[in-house]
Amino acid sequence: MLVGQSPSLLLHRGFPLIQGINLPHEVDQIQDLEVRDSDVFVVTFPKSGTIWMQQILLLLQSKGDVELVTKKDKVSNADLMPWIESFGQVQEFITAESPRFRVSHLPYYLMPAALCREKGKVIYVARNPKDVLVSSYHFHKMAMMLETPASFEDFFQKFMKGEVMGGNWFQHIKSWFAHKDDLNMMFLTYEEMLLDLTSSVKRLADFLGIELTQDQLQNVVKHSTFNNMKKIPQANYENVPRELLDHHESSFMRKGTIGDWKNHFTVAQNHQFDEVFQREMKDFPVTFTWDIRDVS
Repeated sequence: MLVGQSPSLLLHRGFPLIQGINLPHEVDQIQDLEVRDSDVFVVTFPKSGTIWMQQILLLLQSKGDVELVTKKDKVSNADLMPWIESFGQVQEFITAESPRFRVSHLPYYLMPAALCREKGKVIYVARNPKDVLVSSYHFHKMAMMLETPASFEDFFQKFMKGEVMGGNWFQHIKSWFAHKDDLNMMFLTYEEMLLDLTSSVKRLADFLGIELTQDQLQNVVKHSTFNNMKKIPQANYENVPRELLDHHESSFMRKGTIGDWKNHFTVAQNHQFDEVFQREMKDFPVTFTWDIRDVS
């Protein structure tokens, strides 16, 4: 069944898959995958810091040596740390050597069941959903595999109904947050990473059991900043072919800030969003920074 009659999205077990990128039968295989203790899964709703985490984790593995990452001559960091739900990646995961690092946009119920037995590690990155909506809007405009939004208002309403890439933001974050104590899981937000990247990288290294010298830590941080990532083709995805991403429409790494939603939302849209957020998240104590100006 198509999602909201979108030709690019196929609803499968309550989650929208991207046609040609995600195959239903492969997604179904993910739940039964054997998980090793050394496996690491980065889970996000789309446009919440996935690409950023790819860069940070690759640098943590290389102890801050950016040359070890960039010299591998890959189109993008996704070649080194792919989405497990992408075409052909299930079999790749099964045969890959440890440690296996993967990213995913899938909800909790579609991921490996072994995770609930505290096999492997999960890093969940959340971002304030107003900025997620705006970033997703611009991504849908440049992503050739997705339907181009008719207008911001049209996309806004589809986002609120979960008829976009990633589905329903509220259901996604709640599906994971509700199980955070059942998993070997680290929960952090895009905003705390942006406001104090050094502390966030240190927490990630500790969680993964990676020991770094102070110089190595600072190198990871240095090469994971927004401005430096924009200069690295593998990190900024500029080499991804136009058949997938139209870089003339929008930059893949656009702003990387907090509060851009204020440049897009109308008063009515903001009121509608706040009402839904308060209703959906009342039992889930997740705190977000909504505007960089709110930070003292």
